[in-house]
Amino acid sequence: MGEIRLENITKKFDNFTAVKNVNLCIEDGQLFSFLGPSGCGKTTILRMIAGFEIPTAGKIFLDNHDLTEVPAYQRPVNTIFQNYSLFPHMTIFDNVAFGLKIKKKSRKEILEKVNDILNIVQMQEKKNHFPHQISGGQKQRIAIARALINEPKVLLLDEPVAALDLKLRQRMIIELMNIHDLFGITFIYVTHDQGEAMSLSDKIAILNLGEIMQLGPPDDIYERPNSIFSAFFIGDTNLISGSIEAIHQDYIEVKTNFLYENETAMLDSAYTQTPQIGDKITLSIRPEKIAISRKKPKHQNDFNVLYGRIEDILYLGTHTQYICKVGDHSIKVFSQHKKVYFDDSALDWEDEVYLYWHDTDTFVIYEELKN
Repeated sequence: MGEIRLENITKKFDNFTAVKNVNLCIEDGQLFSFLGPSGCGKTTILRMIAGFEIPTAGKIFLDNHDLTEVPAYQRPVNTIFQNYSLFPHMTIFDNVAFGLKIKKKSRKEILEKVNDILNIVQMQEKKNHFPHQISGGQKQRIAIARALINEPKVLLLDEPVAALDLKLRQRMIIELMNIHDLFGITFIYVTHDQGEAMSLSDKIAILNLGEIMQLGPPDDIYERPNSIFSAFFIGDTNLISGSIEAIHQDYIEVKTNFLYENETAMLDSAYTQTPQIGDKITLSIRPEKIAISRKKPKHQNDFNVLYGRIEDILYLGTHTQYICKVGDHSIKVFSQHKKVYFDDSALDWEDEVYLYWHDTDTFVIYEELKN
């Protein structure tokens, strides 16, 4: 078992509070990510779980056993760092075997276990090489093999692919997911890269200033951000300020200051929690949810509609990003590269366009947008 539970964890360094009263349960076998900007406390939490730092307050449990004061070397936890920390004077085989030798395992057991795990990470042919003779991605595989050969209950990964190039990072993410599925132990992953966290995690904790801002599965956090910080840190978004004007059984009307023709934005009531008339709120609309066209949508009453002018266009390979001026506001739209069904020609700078999206693609954040 590898369930990690943090109870009221706080960590202070002199007068600076790096982690503030964090409560969290990471389930056995989960691939869990801490995501946030530099200085948010994610690595500090990881170091406390590993035993490299002791909490100022609170307790850390592994399967209901209190680990708070247990030295790092006595914890059934292994850590993989960004710099791999391989021994340069040892072969790949000896690097992986190091932990077993420290535990004084038999030569036969060491030989079998090291060869087995090198096969799993596809590095058997490199076992007699030294770290300087293999690539960054191969070093990462060896670091993983060395950590897993000791059969930890929890594997901690501190930005393990940050030093790799984009293509190799993407490949290593897939390999990490496959290794996690193969071994089935708890992985706790720290990153500032939203793409990494979104693609590999069962659950994500978004951190800011030492506190958990939002906790949940990647799709839930992306589709239903609970704060302006979360909305911007996971993906990109457009924010529109407003206030709740009316509440109906199936939809909610929100008064905004720049919707086209309609006086109110329509929201699906199923996506709005405890609404009250007059509430000052912020609407979050992801750029890929917005359609863009020179023509009005045929069934205009089914959509929220803006009218504006294209002021910038960025070609991004998989899609084009349009920046549209709507009154005093800039609205971002992502348009995938596919056949244009509604217009005879591609959109261009200074074109006047309609932007529209369905009410179910709008999410309410109960936080007032500060201009």
